[in-house]
Amino acid sequence: MLSELFWQVYLKFKLHFYQEIFERFQDREASLTTVETFAMEAIQALDGPTINEFATFLKISPSNAAYKVNNLIKKGYLHKVRSDEDKREFHLQVSQKYMDYYDISNQYVSSVVDRIAVRFSPEECDQIKDFLAIISEELMSDVNIPPTLTNKI
Repeated sequence: MLSELFWQVYLKFKLHFYQEIFERFQDREASLTTVETFAMEAIQALDGPTINEFATFLKISPSNAAYKVNNLIKKGYLHKVRSDEDKREFHLQVSQKYMDYYDISNQYVSSVVDRIAVRFSPEECDQIKDFLAIISEELMSDVNIPPTLTNKI
């Protein structure tokens, strides 16, 4: 039962995101492919990775990663930013164009969190926060999110 409920919540978040994407792009072709969308989500989650860090995380070759990155730069969803510490190194930063695209998902998460705050008591909300922290930090420790991104959430 817990497994089914967890999947329902996860699927509803994903399906809402897909509905919004298709609704916004029904009159014109979406400019990001599915794979590019996943790549952008990974780049955003990694919070300014180098191309090699991006490739290593996704377990793809650096040349494949560079090809994907160059396409995303051409489409205006990504920028390369020279490192202050090592001028030979570039970090990948998502553009405002992508943030506008990605905000579809953020808005729904915020809406659901607002509904939780209305539906549950402050004590129950604290319990939900505790459970989610345990799930994220202990039970999903195999997926690393940079601390800088965690602070932005």
